[in-house]
Amino acid sequence: MLYPTLLRRPHVLRLLTGSLVGRMPSAMAALAIALSVREAGAGYRLVGVATGVFAVAGAIGGPLLGRLVDRTGQPRVLVASAVVSGLGYVLLALAPGSVYGSLVGAVVAGAAAPPLEPCLRALWPELVAEGQVQAAYAVDAGAQEVVFIAGPLAVAGVAALGPAPLALWLAAGLGLLGSLVMATARPSRDWRTRTRDVHWLGPLRSPGLLLLLGALFGAGWALGGFNVFSVAYAEQHSVPGGAGLLMALSAFGALLGAIAYGTLRWTADAPLKAVALCAGMAAAYWLVALVPGPAGACLVAAGTGVFFAPLLTVSFGLVGELAPDGTVTEAFAWLVTLIGAGIAAGSAVSGLLLADSTLPAAAALGACGVTAGAVVLALSRRRLTLPVPAREVPDPV
Repeated sequence: MLYPTLLRRPHVLRLLTGSLVGRMPSAMAALAIALSVREAGAGYRLVGVATGVFAVAGAIGGPLLGRLVDRTGQPRVLVASAVVSGLGYVLLALAPGSVYGSLVGAVVAGAAAPPLEPCLRALWPELVAEGQVQAAYAVDAGAQEVVFIAGPLAVAGVAALGPAPLALWLAAGLGLLGSLVMATARPSRDWRTRTRDVHWLGPLRSPGLLLLLGALFGAGWALGGFNVFSVAYAEQHSVPGGAGLLMALSAFGALLGAIAYGTLRWTADAPLKAVALCAGMAAAYWLVALVPGPAGACLVAAGTGVFFAPLLTVSFGLVGELAPDGTVTEAFAWLVTLIGAGIAAGSAVSGLLLADSTLPAAAALGACGVTAGAVVLALSRRRLTLPVPAREVPDPV
């Protein structure tokens, strides 16, 4: 099989493992912050503000750290950012009931989160044979779902055994451990961009990349809406495991989709694949709007993830092609930021809609986001194959 062959290649298993361990804090943060703040006696208002600040700080810091990686290399940025982010988690753990301590800790932990995802995705073309790159991206996309299943479970386990802030200490340690494992690997130490890009917009001056990121914002919008929908659905229907089961099934569906996609021989070009997969994801989310019974809801929940991981896989390849030379790490960081922003926006708007409307309306709103993304991709297929050259640093005379 292709996957075992890929994982046996030099450095692949080490880098993938280090990246996954280092990404755990991002999957643990929301629940760990919420439990720690509440255990300290603070109200839900501080929970909401602290978790929101963490997400916004990460969305801003990710592309900036990605640009630093493109200009200076991976190891120093990964280790330094992991140390600083870890200090943010420590501050959160030491002062979870303090407004200032929680907010400052959330800002530092989020903004300095090591850019492990974009760094690994920049390395894949160097780690595997040309014909294995799409399979590597599929493994990456599927493994990401494992992180977002394991992260909350780890927090719940730690909180059950001791004080909730222990989960924040664990997050700090995992972030540093994963970054060290990755930063000390030879491919990470040797990686350099071919060209140093100095344009102030970086990868965002690529029209094709902007269109792709806009479409992925729509996909993230659907994910965020589904998270809120799951909570509301579980309150109105008897679902074993509640909203957590529906979210876990969506993640499991994404894992299955990534595995299946990596084994397919699909000869269409990447832009057409992106359109088809985004349209498939939209169809799955319109099924959510039918609000089936509990058994049907579980099947539909799994279906929402099946197309998402393959869409990410294709998008990783497109980002690598569309990003101007010297900006690939920052471009991958923008992908993470735009999906995260879509999730946050979809969650917020769906929550507001559910306050005054029904489950079908909230689900339809999420489906509209990913449908809009599919339309954007369909209308911009030609622009998704036109990378922009780098603006290079002139050679000294």
